Amino acid sequence: MALIELDEVSKIFGFGDAATLALDEVGLSVNKGEFVAVMGPSGSGKTTLMNVIGLLDKPSHGNYNLSGQPVSRLKPNQQARFRRDRIGFVFQFYNLLPNLNVLDNVSLPLAYKGMTPVRRAKRASDILELVGMREREYFYPHQLSGGQAQRAAIARALINKPNIIIADEPTGNLDSHDSKVVMELLAEIHRQGNTILLVTHNPELTRYANRVIYMYDGTIVGDEQTAIGQMARHARRIFFRKPRTTDNDIAAGVSAMLKDVPGKEVTAATKRRKAKGKKRTLRRRATRSKR
Repeated sequence: MALIELDEVSKIFGFGDAATLALDEVGLSVNKGEFVAVMGPSGSGKTTLMNVIGLLDKPSHGNYNLSGQPVSRLKPNQQARFRRDRIGFVFQFYNLLPNLNVLDNVSLPLAYKGMTPVRRAKRASDILELVGMREREYFYPHQLSGGQAQRAAIARALINKPNIIIADEPTGNLDSHDSKVVMELLAEIHRQGNTILLVTHNPELTRYANRVIYMYDGTIVGDEQTAIGQMARHARRIFFRKPRTTDNDIAAGVSAMLKDVPGKEVTAATKRRKAKGKKRTLRRRATRSKR
């Protein structure tokens, strides 16, 4: 049985003419223990898909089963408990509370479970040791580097021992060294049996995954099995080829822009009027120069 199963899931934002189709009948099945990288251009629906899977958002249409349970049948408080206990989130901008130190940030999810402060602190300290941050547990977020802040965020994601980790661009704000440290942590979490869903634009990070999904315009357009340690073939082709820009490409881009920007339509009649105006101007200038 699949851990995550989506059947023709769609997500629509807005109403009427302002409606935007963020997910378009997406079908996806993820088994326990997979490390799935999700790639695609900005606006392709990657984050929306992760929000639906992570129970942060509801699909507009379709069916979503999580651990064999239809999510639509879960009450809001049941979904909240499922999200708290079974899913850990790692975000691009860390989302650490600035007025709490690292220890309190990491232990915060345990407070919602009613755990005593002493037990919360002990559990958080042990998790911080796993990610190499125990010596900074009393630091505040502004006193941390980007890599340290992300490691603290990973510790917070692990505090409830979830079996699914959703990481949305976790290395987007990090340099190459800190990116590697964070990805090695996620790889170790995966080796312990957890399911990892990673959103990324970086083809190098597909080396950590055993499956890569490609999205475009709200749909899944590719699904590639890959060996851990090797860059996905399709990701390599997409991101390392040098596309040639032709005159036709430029003309098509200009045409698309004119259609999408209100008030910028240029008709044939408008072009003729502008051409006639330029001719009149040139004739007037020639007459003045003769005088």
